[in-house]
Amino acid sequence: MQNENTFYSDAGSAGQSVPVVVWGTGNMGRASIRAVAAHPGLELVGALVANPDKVGRDAGELAGLDRPLGVPATADVDTALAALGGGGAVAYMASGDVRPDEALADVARALAAGAVVVTPAVYALYDQRNAPAAMREPLLAAARAGRSALFVSGVDPGWGNDLLPVLVSSLAGTIDQVRCQEIFDYATYDAPDAVRFLVGMGEPMDYEPPMVAAGVPTMVWGGQVRMIARALGVELDEIRETLDRRALDADVTNQMGTFVAGSQGALRFEVQGVVGGEPLIVVEHVTRITPGVAPDWPVPPDGGDGAHKVVIEGRPRIEVSLEATDEFVDGIGNRAAGGNATAANRLVNAIPWLLTAEPGLYDGLDVPLAPPTGRLGRTTPASIGR
Repeated sequence: MQNENTFYSDAGSAGQSVPVVVWGTGNMGRASIRAVAAHPGLELVGALVANPDKVGRDAGELAGLDRPLGVPATADVDTALAALGGGGAVAYMASGDVRPDEALADVARALAAGAVVVTPAVYALYDQRNAPAAMREPLLAAARAGRSALFVSGVDPGWGNDLLPVLVSSLAGTIDQVRCQEIFDYATYDAPDAVRFLVGMGEPMDYEPPMVAAGVPTMVWGGQVRMIARALGVELDEIRETLDRRALDADVTNQMGTFVAGSQGALRFEVQGVVGGEPLIVVEHVTRITPGVAPDWPVPPDGGDGAHKVVIEGRPRIEVSLEATDEFVDGIGNRAAGGNATAANRLVNAIPWLLTAEPGLYDGLDVPLAPPTGRLGRTTPASIGR
């Protein structure tokens, strides 16, 4: 059942510092370190890294902060978890895309050790109620053994197509369709393997990107469609997928290298929740490697690098567009980093609530919003990451 409280405030916990370990210091890990450092009720006590070149470096430096945090990075999992004293929390930000079994084992280890765990790493657990039993049951057992809780979420999938559309839908009288869109220029991403080989950018047009192979979009985003349906009291007849791809007309070069003419330059797909033959709940992705390709497809409303949108077709018609920017350099931020930061903050801000919850697994409709109490006016772009 959805939590009856839309908002949760941990203002009453002032002075009670919760120890947190951030596991992984890549794109999401950097944002999570900053999120923990900014939270008045949390204390960073560990930063776990896999790259030996990062061992011993201060977590503040790794996160792009303008100050040290006094927490040296370590590759020793036992030492990091021991710093939590049998409780606290782990922000698990190591990738689960190509190592799902290892990610699940890591999460279970932290849960069993008594730590609340927040992570975006395992897509099937975003809608944990419908996750495979072989995945769900060991984690539930670990959570019960450790008297701990797990919350898995991100941006898209994540708040962009569970929390945000449900909140916006509360402003409607009648609804004909709910559409969630992610529209992004992937040239801003610092993840060449994922952009090229998972999404297919720069690959031949006869290459089948694993991210959009038949059934994969439903595996990743179908849970979000089911959660919206759950919130709106709708029984879905089926979930369908659509796919369209476009080739580049000319070579494009960015920080990830050259993407040659004739290779994939844009990707568009939908995951549709169907009722009575009609797609009533739609998660749509429009992804480009350069702004000029597929100009007839949706673009960010402000012409920027990316946006997340929710469109409620109904009465009234409601359209919300959200753009986030972070990791500023010379006053110019990055929207891919901004999206990562929103996901990290949603997860990290949920830690105090999860510490009060019954042991178990939770999703984006279970966990209430946690406003950043006590943080108004405390940060500027220069101080939160460069």
